[in-house]
Amino acid sequence: MEDLKNSYVPTWCIGCGNYGIWNAWKKAFMSLNLDPEQTALVTGIGCSSKIAQYLNTYRIETLHGRSLPVATGVKLANHQLTVIAEGGDGDGMGLGIGHFIHTARRNLDITYLIHNNQIYGLTKGQSSPTSDLGIVTKFTPPPRGNVEQPINIVQTALQAGASFVARSTAADPKLAEIIAQAIKHKGFSVIDILQPCVSFNHVNTYKWYQERVYAVSELSDYDPTDYTKATAVAAQWGDKIPTGVIYAAERMTYESSLPQLAVQTLSIQSIEAIIVTPLMDELA
Repeated sequence: MEDLKNSYVPTWCIGCGNYGIWNAWKKAFMSLNLDPEQTALVTGIGCSSKIAQYLNTYRIETLHGRSLPVATGVKLANHQLTVIAEGGDGDGMGLGIGHFIHTARRNLDITYLIHNNQIYGLTKGQSSPTSDLGIVTKFTPPPRGNVEQPINIVQTALQAGASFVARSTAADPKLAEIIAQAIKHKGFSVIDILQPCVSFNHVNTYKWYQERVYAVSELSDYDPTDYTKATAVAAQWGDKIPTGVIYAAERMTYESSLPQLAVQTLSIQSIEAIIVTPLMDELA
């Protein structure tokens, strides 16, 4: 755990769900005995993405909504690295949703942790793509509040083709275990982490989640390899919110299907024999 510490002190609000995710991240990392020098963390912009500043591993803080394209580039340049992308619901389901869809259908071996507080916290409380219908924010005033249908991250990940889909909460004692399972999974793994924003979302609180979440492992006949069952469970939201590993299946990863990566990583391949002149002439 000491290897992951650096000199930066988190600036998150007291009680922010990001602390729970941060602690679970470190526990998962240590349980897998990962090497910080062989791990790349890619984030976008937002309160959640600050996590990159508080972990002593290789990291890139890129543009808002652009964590997955950068993570894809890192993975293809050196597919031996453990690549983790991370960000908020606004970052990933707003500007980043196109990248999310395509990363899922390609099934790159990347783990994507989405800190879902159902609000834009860093910019002081506007509704986000996952905000519930009717919620009142600075941009969605009463009497109707938010009138846009929220994105269900688990449903969207399943429909896009992600091969590992889970949901947890920032206060879930099993979050570290689920993160570890996601990192171990070979393919695109997504965790929708429900994370209260104590400053700007006073509806979806710790108590609100505690009264609604249940683990799919409690269902007697639940099989996470059953896609049909997973899609039915994923549709639940409101009075009952499923958590745990919703879906997990083996599927060839994008990088394993590329012959260019079969011998060694791109990062150490020689480029001396690569001649691009004919291509440039064709494009001229």
